[in-house]
Amino acid sequence: MSSLPTLVVVSGPPAAGKTTLAHEIARAVGCPAICRDEIKEGMVHATPGFEPGPADELSMRTLPTFFGVLELLLKSGVTTVAEAAFQDRLWRPGLEPLRPLARIRIVHCVVDPNVALERKQRRFEDNPVRRAHEDAPQGDAVAHALSHSEFNRVSMDAPWIEVDTTDGYTPGLEEIAAFAGRRD
Repeated sequence: MSSLPTLVVVSGPPAAGKTTLAHEIARAVGCPAICRDEIKEGMVHATPGFEPGPADELSMRTLPTFFGVLELLLKSGVTTVAEAAFQDRLWRPGLEPLRPLARIRIVHCVVDPNVALERKQRRFEDNPVRRAHEDAPQGDAVAHALSHSEFNRVSMDAPWIEVDTTDGYTPGLEEIAAFAGRRD
């Protein structure tokens, strides 16, 4: 008789270092990382002239694809790291149906708003693929800080850990991986 796989949910506001941390956790635990933004970036290649915007066509197609991939992996017994800006109202309805398929662990990423703004500006300039997700950051630190503070983290009855990604990882990657890989 086999036990349930683990679903490690990595969440946080934009530019909180979620994708990087998700891949680090996946390497440490020994499992795949499924990242919502990476799925959308892959869809852009088959959508000439795509322009991102609120509730754009690819965002709407990405969500069922993301959750479908997670469901397929979990039903197959694959421990998986899932990464997205999991805000409660939007994402919990997609996560709840996965509860019977996996032990869920949540990693909440937090970051200083000014660091997040710098990261957004840098990745927009350095990585053209990131343009699939957002308009160019405006650089308005006050507006960004307000938007950043309005992030409503996913709230589920599951073990969770908060990780500050402002300067490295606090707690460290070893502790995060131990939390993610726990079998209880």
